[in-house]
Amino acid sequence: MKLNNEGLKNTKEWEALGYDLPGFDRDAMIEKTKKAPVWIHFGAGNIFRAFQANVVQNLLNKGVIDRGLTVCEGYDYEIIEKMYAPHDDLSILATFMASGKIQKTVVGSIAESLTLDSDNTAAYDRLKEIFKSDSLQMASFTITEKGYSLVNGKGEMLPSVAEDLKNGPAKPESYLGKVVSLLYTRFLAGEKPIAFVSMDNCSHNGDKLYAAVEAFAREWEFKGLIQKGFVDYINNEKKVSFPWSMIDKITPRPDASVEAMLKADGIEDAEPIITSKNTYVAPFVNAEECEYLVIEDKFPNGRPELEKGGIMFTDRETVDKVEKMKVCTCLNPLHTSLAVFGCLLGYTLISKEMQDPVLNKMVRTIGYVEGLPVVVDPGIMSPKQFIDDVVEKRIPNPFMPDAPQRIATDTSQKLPIRFGETVKAYARRSDLSVDSLKLIPLVYAGWIRYIMAIDDKGNKFELSSDPMLPEVCPLVADIKLGDGREALDKIKPILKNSKIWGVDLYEVGLADKVAGYFLELIAGVGAVEKTLKKYVG
Repeated sequence: MKLNNEGLKNTKEWEALGYDLPGFDRDAMIEKTKKAPVWIHFGAGNIFRAFQANVVQNLLNKGVIDRGLTVCEGYDYEIIEKMYAPHDDLSILATFMASGKIQKTVVGSIAESLTLDSDNTAAYDRLKEIFKSDSLQMASFTITEKGYSLVNGKGEMLPSVAEDLKNGPAKPESYLGKVVSLLYTRFLAGEKPIAFVSMDNCSHNGDKLYAAVEAFAREWEFKGLIQKGFVDYINNEKKVSFPWSMIDKITPRPDASVEAMLKADGIEDAEPIITSKNTYVAPFVNAEECEYLVIEDKFPNGRPELEKGGIMFTDRETVDKVEKMKVCTCLNPLHTSLAVFGCLLGYTLISKEMQDPVLNKMVRTIGYVEGLPVVVDPGIMSPKQFIDDVVEKRIPNPFMPDAPQRIATDTSQKLPIRFGETVKAYARRSDLSVDSLKLIPLVYAGWIRYIMAIDDKGNKFELSSDPMLPEVCPLVADIKLGDGREALDKIKPILKNSKIWGVDLYEVGLADKVAGYFLELIAGVGAVEKTLKKYVG
């Protein structure tokens, strides 16, 4: 059995093995989508394949829509070339149900996959055609939070961005330069309306996307590199909108158990590959069944009836409340806490960490005790119920092979939102005291201990990728387990770095507490476990 158009013709064989297949005429869908595209998505990774592509598949199956998705990958072209293309844009979704059952779905809602490569004339011209289409209603993005930044971790302009700002939209090099160039193509085609929808897991994601797009447009127009009016077009919400959204679905790295299951079913070429950019990608994705996507309902060219697929549409204020509820309190901080200490304690599964009574109590305390007091109830879902689901069903799920090492990726970019917003809220409130925070500062200290790249047994380990590592790792490079107060002078620049925490820890009165925790965490072998037991209880 092969995962491609030819292999899928033997439907009875697939169905006998328990696979849900596309229940629509895929050839007709592809033809209609290419002729009149509605939705293009940038970012061909696991979250897209497990969530958005599956929602569209379900709607195609129901006959709610008749066109699928165009996907475009702008960071790692090998994802398209070595995974999408050989499988005719098909993939397998293994959904880990809380009951222990695995639901197997062949997802075929993607009509076309392209690379965002300005050197690839055919692909880039096709993208321009798509952006000229009257039918195109939205371009969405899952390119990670750092994908919207025009600067590196040191605040320096990225070289490719600097070149694009200087040279204009003719042949851009940077990811966002190419995206803005395509939007400029749509502008030149008659100022056609479109929604630019960030679906990344970051605060006020629509604003981050807008800021990047507007920066290119303003600089190009100022330098006379483009036709006047493009900036006005971007700033006219009746033409171009940048809705906020909140997304939540755990899609871990493709797991060996799923690969083994597919091979046992007789599916050929089920092995993952590692690209030259170190992307781990497989013909399948594994994910939990729980999923949330809440989007500000602002689509100047209309939109598909995605609410019939479970996506929620509301106003900006409600999206903001839901996003803060999840990102700042009810899930992401808990994940990051487990990631930091899981790496230090040698765990490789989040679910295993939740079997540790101390770590379990840690995340419950951070969520219920330190987080909930500053959560505003968004109305469309209960914060407490959300945490209940997270700590009772989602992260303890033994069938979800999610690793602290994966979640620890880019932690420096996550800390300002996942904890910094809570700290700021405590500082603003007259009825709350920043000094009452006990475990959030412990996580801060844990991250500084983590970047030493020495686990609690005294062994070296590999840090997950993070753009701030070149800046912060040298500061702790000479610190050894057993060091005393002399280590504190070395970490002062980290404690003061508001880019990491969202606040200056000295200004908000947390620096001494974090420093004290850090000294205990480096006291020797086993100090991390000992310190957790001491303060979590």
